[in-house]
Amino acid sequence: MQRASALLARREHSRHELRHKLARNGADMDEIEAALEKLAAGGLQSDARFAEHFVRARIRKGQGPLKIGHALQERGVGPDLITKYLGAGQIDWLRQARRVRAGKFGEPPPLDYRNKARQSRFLHSRGFERDVIQQALNQSGFSARHGEIGITYES
Repeated sequence: MQRASALLARREHSRHELRHKLARNGADMDEIEAALEKLAAGGLQSDARFAEHFVRARIRKGQGPLKIGHALQERGVGPDLITKYLGAGQIDWLRQARRVRAGKFGEPPPLDYRNKARQSRFLHSRGFERDVIQQALNQSGFSARHGEIGITYES
């Protein structure tokens, strides 16, 4: 319980991450599960809170929904929470892709095939979907300095 609390004091963790870290240190699985139950019941550990913080941090790093969703799955977050925090209408992924592209390559959209392909590969590596990438590369009039992402979550 003390080790789990210490880990949570540093940053949010998913239940899966905590279980893995505690087991790696040789703790008994029954004790781990009991501690995780107590932490969750007391509101100290929450996969929903972890997912929300994780998504916000990854958006600030310029990542797209595919990469963030995959990282959440690796951390044991369920599909319902992934959908809730990455779902359509909550985050303007087109605006995010434009901001990331403009931050790396500058304001004007690419004019030739070579630059368009290079920027497309870059956005793909960041985890953006193909249709969003195409729209981001074909539209102009976006300012990276003013390109904040609006995130709204339903409670």
